[in-house]
Amino acid sequence: MNSPFAASKPRPEFRNIHVSQILKYKLPPPGMVSIMHRVSGALLFLTLPLVLWLFDLSLTSEISYSRLADFSSHWLVKLVLVGLAWAFLHHLVAGVRYLMLDLHIGVEKAAARTSALGVYAISLPLALLAALKIFGVF
Repeated sequence: MNSPFAASKPRPEFRNIHVSQILKYKLPPPGMVSIMHRVSGALLFLTLPLVLWLFDLSLTSEISYSRLADFSSHWLVKLVLVGLAWAFLHHLVAGVRYLMLDLHIGVEKAAARTSALGVYAISLPLALLAALKIFGVF
């Protein structure tokens, strides 16, 4: 008598990836959005003292505001501000996506992939506009 399990295919074997294989691993868009959401949140949290200091400089007096303007005119500071703008915008848009997923909207595989690509389609152009504004293009 044949067993029903004898004809089945062997189950795939999944192994942990090594650190050297991480850059070669292709993550699906929802996975990339998840990782970048965590990275942007950590970046926002870790730079909170800098942002609060800049905010304090902007409000204390006219002299401190002009000091802030001089400080933020350097290209490296502008680059940091662009990074913070990207982190804020990505975290905001991805956060809205996760709120929708918490409401069970778009949890199917195709919809989750589309919404993940939508996060990039919205946050990257907004970050580019912020970068252009920070560097004084308009």
